[in-house]
Amino acid sequence: MSSAERIFGLHAVRAVLTRDPARIVRLTLAERRDDRRIAEIEALARSANVPLQRVDAHTLSKMAGEGAHQGVLAEVRPMPPWTEDDLLEALRSADAPLVLALDGVQDPHNLGACLRTADACGALAVVVPKDRAAQVNATVRKVAAGAAETTPVAAVTNLSRTLKLLKEAGLWVIGAAGEADRLAQDADLTGPLVLVMGAEGSGLRELTRKNCDFLVRLPQIGSVESLNVSVATGMLLYEAIRQRSGHSR
Repeated sequence: MSSAERIFGLHAVRAVLTRDPARIVRLTLAERRDDRRIAEIEALARSANVPLQRVDAHTLSKMAGEGAHQGVLAEVRPMPPWTEDDLLEALRSADAPLVLALDGVQDPHNLGACLRTADACGALAVVVPKDRAAQVNATVRKVAAGAAETTPVAAVTNLSRTLKLLKEAGLWVIGAAGEADRLAQDADLTGPLVLVMGAEGSGLRELTRKNCDFLVRLPQIGSVESLNVSVATGMLLYEAIRQRSGHSR
């Protein structure tokens, strides 16, 4: 079972059952949970011949660790992350692709939230560094509410090199920084582009900034100096979607 990973939560488990049930090694449900959503998950599992067991709530909580399991946990074969080559191959058939790059985001809750918003906004993929950054795990899948099963994550060795490759592929690289001169709403976000978000607290690294075509910031009128990275990511992605839908600035 060492090759499997655990995911938990109604949305995350249902997403795997719906899209790729063959990845599930075993599904575990709380024995006293028989509400409609649990019943739906059980029916999906049985129709796909997924091994199923019921355990008491205490046992399930121990299996999930600190995660909020919502009465359901699955052991799944990991979905391999995309490589740079996978990402570049996908770009060849994409029309005005939108890619999200996260420059060293550490908190798995933030990564999960960014994945969820990226999925909602139709992003082609999310790019993260392999080192010193959060990777997709059970917590990320739970927060992403199924988006980790629909939006590919490309884990790359060198983010700066990847941004250069994306530039060569015809994408504009736009970084987010609170001190930027240009507001996001005044930038053209309608074409092929990469939105690059910095890490919690430290923001974009200097080398990452150098690989951005330009920087943008979000309008702020309050006293808080900066927004949570997942909140800022959502605001920028939706600004891109607003422009792409043809709404006037």
